[in-house]
Amino acid sequence: MPPPDFLLIGGLAALLGAIVQGSVGLGVGLVATPIVTMLFPSLMPGSILVIALALPVATLVQEVRHVEMRGLGWAFAGRLAGTPAGAWLVAAAPDRVLGVVLGAVVLAALAVTTWSGEVPRNRRTLAVASAISGTTATASGIGGPPMALLYQRESGPRVRATLAVFFIAGALLSLGTLGAAGRLPARQVTAGLALLPFVYAGFFAAGPLRRYLDAGRLRLALLIVVGTSAIVLIVRNLI
Repeated sequence: MPPPDFLLIGGLAALLGAIVQGSVGLGVGLVATPIVTMLFPSLMPGSILVIALALPVATLVQEVRHVEMRGLGWAFAGRLAGTPAGAWLVAAAPDRVLGVVLGAVVLAALAVTTWSGEVPRNRRTLAVASAISGTTATASGIGGPPMALLYQRESGPRVRATLAVFFIAGALLSLGTLGAAGRLPARQVTAGLALLPFVYAGFFAAGPLRRYLDAGRLRLALLIVVGTSAIVLIVRNLI
């Protein structure tokens, strides 16, 4: 059983992160990962990957009819390629260097898409974005931003539902890869399972915010979450 302070602090972080992801489509890793990494490093990244698997299931229950299946095959292929790289980085790269590099990559992608107005969503961009996502998710627990940038101009339900399918498959792959590599202690999985009540409470609390953002405000919120996730990664590792 995880320690009480983890349930209190990690639970609050998971609750807030679930509110963000439940409304925007991503964000539970953005909020929970820095806190858990700083205070409970032995429970990373498995605990966050567990809730990253569980939360999208709730999204699909509500919005599965909005999933855009076209292109997800290429996204899964990219994720498959990126996940082993993330597992290798967890074992080989210095934590601080890894976090700064991953954050810089996301910021660069955000700058490109903001400047150009729109990034085409095709086989190449889906494969590249998902490969980066697989690497960052397995290494740090934050994998949504690269894929979210490709769907930033879609409707709220389509963004959330499509990313949910990608997150479920990706989290399963990351957990399996870390487990096969001997990098997934049982205590990390148990800790993630202990956070699930907070995760689902946050998802249901996000309902009013979800409706507000769906009224033409989702893209700005999505870009803010993506940019913040990158800055959090960089600052966390520099400090």
